[in-house]
Amino acid sequence: MSATPEPAAGRRQAGVLVLACLILFVDGYDVFAIGTVGPSLLQYKPWGATHDTLGMLGSVTALGMPFGSVLAGWAADRRGRRLPLTVAVVWISAAMAAATFAPSLGLFAAARFCTGVGIGALAPLVSAYVTDAAPPRRRTLHLTIALGAIGVGGTASAVLGRLLLPDLHFQWLFLFGALPVLLVPVIWRMKEDAPAGRRGPGRERTRLSELFTSGSRRATVLFWCASFMSMALVYSTTAWLPAVMMKSGYDLGSSLEFTIAFTVGATAGSLGGSVVADRGHLKPVTLGGFVLAAVALFVLSTPQPHVLLLAVSALAGLGTLGGQNMVIACMTAFYPARLRGTGLGLGLGVGRLGAVAGPSYVAVATDLVTSPKAGFFAFMIPAVLGAALIAVETCA
Repeated sequence: MSATPEPAAGRRQAGVLVLACLILFVDGYDVFAIGTVGPSLLQYKPWGATHDTLGMLGSVTALGMPFGSVLAGWAADRRGRRLPLTVAVVWISAAMAAATFAPSLGLFAAARFCTGVGIGALAPLVSAYVTDAAPPRRRTLHLTIALGAIGVGGTASAVLGRLLLPDLHFQWLFLFGALPVLLVPVIWRMKEDAPAGRRGPGRERTRLSELFTSGSRRATVLFWCASFMSMALVYSTTAWLPAVMMKSGYDLGSSLEFTIAFTVGATAGSLGGSVVADRGHLKPVTLGGFVLAAVALFVLSTPQPHVLLLAVSALAGLGTLGGQNMVIACMTAFYPARLRGTGLGLGLGVGRLGAVAGPSYVAVATDLVTSPKAGFFAFMIPAVLGAALIAVETCA
């Protein structure tokens, strides 16, 4: 009789994990979609897109993300996880459908901004949801599995691009991002593990002030800075990696192969890192992710055999997306349940400013510096700075 709750709890945790993976799969597909269609967009003459346009679209997508992250984090601690997560999924589905049928570049950019709001909301909501339900000794593993679905979604985006582009009009790839609306009935039936907090302006001020007490202030600021660097790294590479590889002399097919290897490496390698992190080594694993990304991106800028470059691209993906996932894991481990949504929302909201800056920063670097290596060195800078921040940061 006493053993009954344990299988029930296990099924509950597995169900949470599957739902979280499905939601974040969409996040990854949407994040990588603009990079996947980038080369085709540049060749679409009616819109007259340039490299600056590609940077603008990456940044305008990211510009909506801080709003989504901060609002979602606030709503998660105030209203619970279910309602804001349902709203975010409906919103992002509608935005991706709008991008599919946008008749002009201006409306397409507006749809990408709205997509960014939805993407920004998903990570703090799903991370808080998974952490609430996960067993304490497996929280990093469960969170990494869920966040690993971002890489799987990115792989799906790149694979579809490899199979369908340039024969199919690039906007049709965004239609697949409208499918998560089918998950709404499942989300609405999910059980709340963390009850909504007490409402009122006094309580909101208390939550914010707790992030900056003497025991939390230093970690909060460092989390924000590390999140900024990790997002700048992730969103600059996802928006620009195919184009940078083409500038180095590769064709569209080969460039998308590197993106596929990048996302596969991010998904598979992060799982091993999470097991080590759950054994008390969260900080070294996070630091190692940033260092690995910097080294791998440097190697990608050098002439190497194609197979070796594919392997290195996988390592770059592991370090890039894996580093971001571990920064999120650090925040979920540090903040208690009552502050988890607010802490994640604000931390990722600040981090999303790095997502805004990253694509445009790479666009400027590749325009100002004629060397084909310019993009790779631009990718490396936030990786090195992120490693420096984690070196002095405390991860619980």
